[in-house]
Amino acid sequence: MRLDGPDSKNVEDRRGQRGGGGGGMGRVAVGGGFGAIVLLLLSILLGVDVTGLGGVQAPAPSPSATEQRQLPPGQAGLQEDEARRFISRVLAETEQVWNEAFQSLGRRYEEPVLVLYSGATRSGCGAAQAQVGPFYCPADKRVYIDLDFMGRLLRQLNAPGDFAAAYIVAHEVGHHVQNELGVLEKVEGLKRRTDQRTANELQVRVELQADCLAGLWAKRAHDARRILEAGDVEEGFRAAAAVGDDTLQRRSQGYVQPETFTHGSSEQRLRWFRRGLETGQLSACDTFQPGPL
Repeated sequence: MRLDGPDSKNVEDRRGQRGGGGGGMGRVAVGGGFGAIVLLLLSILLGVDVTGLGGVQAPAPSPSATEQRQLPPGQAGLQEDEARRFISRVLAETEQVWNEAFQSLGRRYEEPVLVLYSGATRSGCGAAQAQVGPFYCPADKRVYIDLDFMGRLLRQLNAPGDFAAAYIVAHEVGHHVQNELGVLEKVEGLKRRTDQRTANELQVRVELQADCLAGLWAKRAHDARRILEAGDVEEGFRAAAAVGDDTLQRRSQGYVQPETFTHGSSEQRLRWFRRGLETGQLSACDTFQPGPL
């Protein structure tokens, strides 16, 4: 990727701090499908994660693990400062795109804060460990990322690359956009009044819309500032396909249970990301229209 613009001012760096404390997440945090990876690949990847409907119910952080954790060497092979700068510039690109998009809607975009942390931290949704993966907390309007964990996860899934990492950031920012537009609140209200299977289906629509919004961001940012380079789009496609529920379930348990999907199949995630990338239009990202996804 070619990121020549300024860094975002909305990055809070907590790396090296002792994190967590107190039990798991109590309020709903929206995962990008990457927290679910750890649960589904429990025996393959790095640790334990418990995912809920659209959110992540994190176990209490281990104080000893938190205290012993060293500063991460950086995501996807980048050095620590380079990784922070990369994430900051991706966030700045999302800010430019979504500020302009909200202005066109006659609305003000409240920019989210992106928190970088090591091992464990506190959020408005409770305590979280790195193993829950990148997530968005609507309660405090923050995106939480452990750079080291995210980099190792992408490599485990055979989806490395700078644009794959940018896709994760853009997906989580997509959840913030949904929060600003009132989508998350409406869906959570509907989920409380329905059965588990229907709630899962609603959450799939939330996640696929965030995939589409990530693609929309990439399209608009590239049209305005030519940020994509050869191979970047393919990296994004690989990342989107790698985190489909069917792919993860088949890899972890050998069979697929569509009724338990909360993020969408690989085909769906790739298709909606591609739709946003090709159209760059908010209207194209309406995953809540009646009918199949």
